[in-house]
Amino acid sequence: MSNAPSSPAASPLFLREEEIRRGIELLQFGHMAFAQAMDPILDEHRLGRAHQRALYFIARRPNLSVSALIALLGVTKQSLGRVLDELIERELLVVNKGDRDRRQKLLKLTPAGQAIEQALFDAVRERFAAAYSAAGQSSVTGFWRVLESLLDPETQRLVAALQIAR
Repeated sequence: MSNAPSSPAASPLFLREEEIRRGIELLQFGHMAFAQAMDPILDEHRLGRAHQRALYFIARRPNLSVSALIALLGVTKQSLGRVLDELIERELLVVNKGDRDRRQKLLKLTPAGQAIEQALFDAVRERFAAAYSAAGQSSVTGFWRVLESLLDPETQRLVAALQIAR
């Protein structure tokens, strides 16, 4: 457990600017900590954070289509293409044609890609588990609810589909 002081309870006036700014700050610092935990592994494999994001979502949904990954990541086809080409070239990813639509490109990690994605996940798993444990179930549910509510409705649907696909 951390020796850091515990966070104060949200003010009953939690919609005030100061409380909203605190949430934004914590989200920024949390994201930095999350990314920094994975950076040594990414550096070791000469990969960037865009590669990590692609590896993560492809691992979550093997045979994910390129168009679905574009929607999940909110990137252009061109920028994703560079990332995918590098992952394919490094034999971390394979592309198969769809069964019903041969034009469809389905993405799947190779065993080497799966190993890197698992190492990246392992780098943050304990941190998340400790934070979840410290916060408690109802706080984790509230945290998820806040993050989901930040998303536009289409992205909320995409996130919900990740849960259904498991």
